[in-house]
Amino acid sequence: MSIDKISQQPHPPIQPDWIDAPHHIVNIGNLPLEMGGQIRECKLSYALHGDISDQTKPLVIFLCAIGSIHHRLDFLINQSRVLDLTNVRILAIDALGNGFSSSPSNSSEQPFFEFPKFTIKDMVNSQKRLLDQLGIKEVHMIVGASMGGMQALQWAVSYPNFMRHIVALTPMSKTTAWASSMTRAARESLVPHIKTNGSYDPETTWRAWLPIMQMLAMRTPNQCDQQFPSPTSMATWYEQRLAWWKSMNFHPLDWIYQSIAYDLHDISITHSFNGNLEQALASIKAKCLIAVPELDLFNPIEQAIKTADLIPNSTLIVLKTNWGHMAASALDPQSTKIISKAIDELVTSS
Repeated sequence: MSIDKISQQPHPPIQPDWIDAPHHIVNIGNLPLEMGGQIRECKLSYALHGDISDQTKPLVIFLCAIGSIHHRLDFLINQSRVLDLTNVRILAIDALGNGFSSSPSNSSEQPFFEFPKFTIKDMVNSQKRLLDQLGIKEVHMIVGASMGGMQALQWAVSYPNFMRHIVALTPMSKTTAWASSMTRAARESLVPHIKTNGSYDPETTWRAWLPIMQMLAMRTPNQCDQQFPSPTSMATWYEQRLAWWKSMNFHPLDWIYQSIAYDLHDISITHSFNGNLEQALASIKAKCLIAVPELDLFNPIEQAIKTADLIPNSTLIVLKTNWGHMAASALDPQSTKIISKAIDELVTSS
């Protein structure tokens, strides 16, 4: 096992709601993929809050949403007893294709379009191999939002005895046609801008993607109209948001690959469930918390509600918020309080 500081991609500027922590990269070897082929010399990045060897504190795994890195869930840290760093260790794993772990943009063995397609199940299998190499045999909780929540549910089906609790925020257990249409629109806006050598112009590449994914998918009409009293104010915001997104250093081809994994997500094709979603969800042994807003224009809440209903030991909370998909973020402090309280209750009721 090799552990080194990350060198592939510059870390974005630390944001006000981020909590800095040491991060490392581990070579987990060649990773076989669900659709065939392998990621050669696959590397996984992670950030660690606390001492990995301190067995007196439970270990919680944080997972990334699409287009995000290991800071995605920092807004939950220290907001509850369960996720207070005086009580817990947190290991935040960068998902395949996010530019820190092995991705089209940073692979020397399979660069850019030579990189093989992967799935959310592959993300989870890579994470399990990482934890195996770190000597971790079980964890207290796995937490994720959006694609991170989808990974968390996949964890619960693929490795049902590995964790005691799952927290899945704005998730799906099977990607809907609506969500796939949203990612397809965004993906098609990026494809023409990327050259075969992976180069692109960030000034033009993200302009159509930005309103699709950072406004239409992530928020609600009410929230948008409350924040922006006129089209002019929104136009100003888009320019500011473009500058911010460029500073995140995310490569469009990485987002495309993650979006393909997003579209293919279906936990019912795990093991011998053969497409039976009810049986797959019924196999989950962990206590689960699923949280959704009243309206989500990216991941339809009906799918998450059905998911919660089919998991044997599951709690569903519907957040009264205008923030839509972004209810599971630092933008919505009221929802953060409700989610944090529910996480505490999930554990204390065990």
